[in-house]
Amino acid sequence: MQPINADTQAAWTVERLNGDQDWIYRLDDRARRDLTDAVRKARDPDKTLLDYARGDFDLGSAAAPIAASIRQIKDGTGFALLRGLPRDGLTTEEFELLTWAIGLHTGVARPQGKASQYQSAVRDVGVQYRTGKGRGYSSNADLDFHTDSADIVLLTCYNVAKEGGMSMVSSSVTAHNIVAAERPDLAELLHQPFHFSRQAEEAPDETPYYPNPIFDVESGVLCSKWNRNRLRSAQAMDGVPKLTAQQHDALDLLDDVLRRPNVMHTMYLEPGDMQVLNNHVTLHSRTEFVDHDEPALKRCLFRLWLAPPDWPALPESWRPAYRAVEAATVRGGIKGHVYDEARQSYETRQAAELGMRLA
Repeated sequence: MQPINADTQAAWTVERLNGDQDWIYRLDDRARRDLTDAVRKARDPDKTLLDYARGDFDLGSAAAPIAASIRQIKDGTGFALLRGLPRDGLTTEEFELLTWAIGLHTGVARPQGKASQYQSAVRDVGVQYRTGKGRGYSSNADLDFHTDSADIVLLTCYNVAKEGGMSMVSSSVTAHNIVAAERPDLAELLHQPFHFSRQAEEAPDETPYYPNPIFDVESGVLCSKWNRNRLRSAQAMDGVPKLTAQQHDALDLLDDVLRRPNVMHTMYLEPGDMQVLNNHVTLHSRTEFVDHDEPALKRCLFRLWLAPPDWPALPESWRPAYRAVEAATVRGGIKGHVYDEARQSYETRQAAELGMRLA
């Protein structure tokens, strides 16, 4: 198998990221004031997140660097960091609303789990990650490299852990091409379907697991989707084909490559940071962490999954997971068990604002 997209910015190495930090954006004092004012002007304690509209928030001078970070993940490295959100002046609830406001200006939020929640607080609540129902964002565990189930994942940092919690990001394009160069026979296997568990969060019209290749190509663009924990859970389900020895070798090699020093970029997010990832060309992970004892200091980030209005079509093989693969379509997410009229109303309104189709 030949390398794919080898000359694109998405095929980066750590050396490249460290040498040219055009993927890092910084907000100045004026932008921070504009965001603080926008949140405090719009905040209504009687509203839920779904009650807010895009027009409720004027991002002011912060709009340009935020939009630039989104362009970077779409057309550049697939990985961006925005520093300087107004963390110190905002309460946890205000910071959560700020994250939602940025999302309203970026795309249609996608539900993230059994509760059909559109924004998740990333904090340790004692969940066991490596189980058939485990989710990494609610544990303190060391995570496998994975992609989230949406075009974009946006992660804002409010509090950091006492120890650990290092963020890792690797280019899936670079990793694919290294595997293809070293073991083209195993790279071919990664383009065939594997099966992934929905972790008991499937909607009534979904099966408990779904097929998806690790890599596939649409219009000449390489896309990736990988989550070992969900694959491991699916292997225990009736009807799921057992992995062959060669498939195990292919997956082990991929995970090894993703953690190589010039492939895996590492960093610690700081309060006020926003990490933005294109899930189709990056994979991410996190190390185990030890949290603070004081509740007010415990590690807390906010995660938002988004379908943006101007992104290209996905491979047809992504349809079982994303429900839709067409461009300019609301796709991705985990529909969950509480997808009600309020959620449908939000998606209809937000999609119309952005000129997108509902799946």
